[in-house]
Amino acid sequence: MEKFWTEKYPAGVLKEVASDQYPSLTHLFDDMFANYANREFSTNMEVSYTYAQIDVISKNISAWLQSQGLKKGDKVALMMPNVNQYMPIVLGILRAGYVVTSINPMYTARELKHQLDDTQASILFILEPFCQVLEKIVSDSQVKTVIVSKIGDMLGTAKGTLVNLMAKHVKKAVPAHGLKSNSQYQLIDLKAVMSKGKSLPYVRPEQNIDDLAFVQYTGGTTGVAKGVLLSHRNLISGTMQFDAWLAPTYKNIKEGTVVNSIIALPLYHFFAFMVVMIGIRAGHHFTLITNPRDIDGFIKTLATRPFHILPAVNTLFQALIQHPDIENLDFSNLIISLSGGMAATPATSQKWIDMTGTALVQGWGMTETVAVGTLNPIVAKADFNGKIGMPLPGVDMTIRDDDENELPIGEIGEICLKGDNVTQGYNNMDSSAYFTHDGYLKTGDIGAIGEDGYVTLYDRKKDMLIVSGFNVFPNEVEGVVGMHPKVSECGVVGVDDLKRGQAIKVFVVKSDKSLTEDEIIEHCKENLTGYKRPRYIEFCDELPKSSVGKILRNELRKKASISG
Repeated sequence: MEKFWTEKYPAGVLKEVASDQYPSLTHLFDDMFANYANREFSTNMEVSYTYAQIDVISKNISAWLQSQGLKKGDKVALMMPNVNQYMPIVLGILRAGYVVTSINPMYTARELKHQLDDTQASILFILEPFCQVLEKIVSDSQVKTVIVSKIGDMLGTAKGTLVNLMAKHVKKAVPAHGLKSNSQYQLIDLKAVMSKGKSLPYVRPEQNIDDLAFVQYTGGTTGVAKGVLLSHRNLISGTMQFDAWLAPTYKNIKEGTVVNSIIALPLYHFFAFMVVMIGIRAGHHFTLITNPRDIDGFIKTLATRPFHILPAVNTLFQALIQHPDIENLDFSNLIISLSGGMAATPATSQKWIDMTGTALVQGWGMTETVAVGTLNPIVAKADFNGKIGMPLPGVDMTIRDDDENELPIGEIGEICLKGDNVTQGYNNMDSSAYFTHDGYLKTGDIGAIGEDGYVTLYDRKKDMLIVSGFNVFPNEVEGVVGMHPKVSECGVVGVDDLKRGQAIKVFVVKSDKSLTEDEIIEHCKENLTGYKRPRYIEFCDELPKSSVGKILRNELRKKASISG
């Protein structure tokens, strides 16, 4: 489709961007960390690091990794929440010439094993509280080196020691584990890695812009997560696309101001990671929130310094709005509130505008597009329009029917994308079915482009659910529930949930009449991370099926709606 929407762009937004401005991410990082060396890079638990300090730490990690005998393109895994050490590790992996695969730290052993097996990662950086999960499967994986980081490793000696003691002995946040070096794998402290790296040579690797940078996992329709292959070009392009859209807004910031971005969404989620990429390009400071569910602590952190950019999902904005101390916060410096991951609701949007004077700017993207797709203009008090904005510079969008025919403006069909930010496919899979015959990514989302260039999102083509901003596929949940020996068969659908957007309901046919809800709940706790677990369980004698035996989820949705 001709990019007619570029004629509707806000003043000052480029119609196209160059995806090859940097030869690699390493070159981008080298330039930006030199430009902003004296600025603060990140703050976590009131401890800050400058760009210069993060530059040195990440290169020390790179030097150590380069001494481990890895080959170009080898994957290095990372499993931790938002802490000061997260970004230096990611930077260290990329600047060493290797590929990052970031893992949701809330994964169960089954989910963790799948990602490690699929990437064949031999080195894993992990925060100590999650070692108990790793212990269950590490002997059945190809992991040879486990680098363990304590929560306080980058909080300074005194504070770090206190935080580690509190986490382990007071908050009981570090479950006991039996991981220790043996003939199969070695255990190393992150501090030891950083220290050893100081005395090792670092060589900037030869990297091509089309080299692989990330294998990032997203929900899988086949019952397991798919590894999205993301190149240096994909990330550089996505960064420049976002940067072009935000450029007019940056002009409104007082000269000399260091923009403070609040990173409460997990960095292993690409929406949050790309906010950091945009920020590195512009020299922003990042306030890292390790536990955004602690709303009391989150509010206190927001009060410590002026903040300018706040990306979140609808549920997090709701939680902030409902907190009694929110009225005491100073929102006078807030210029961008980005809502992604799940649809923002009109009520939440209006309350946010009334409270902060800043609109919730809604957009849409996918892991497969490095979270870049569409975005509404950054207007302070824009009315909630229910739309997901216009395709960003460099994004080519077309609406197709089931036969891949392009549909006219205004007609509803599957959203398909092409651009330098779009993945070439999935790890260890034939990806051809996910693309049209002329190379557009089939997103699986149903929408339409209006004459004004704005995109309306209607529904998901397949059965994917979005729970608190995270993708959940019924097949995976059904596969897990179906593993229970007392379950004959089951069907999973989503039901509306004011807090989470959607919640998961499972209909279960028993093979053993003694099966209880509690047994299913415990089984899911062992095998599914929190947001994938069913919140509603209903036993039934049979599931509605087609003539060929396919479970009719539409009928289950109707039943779920009737039963409430």
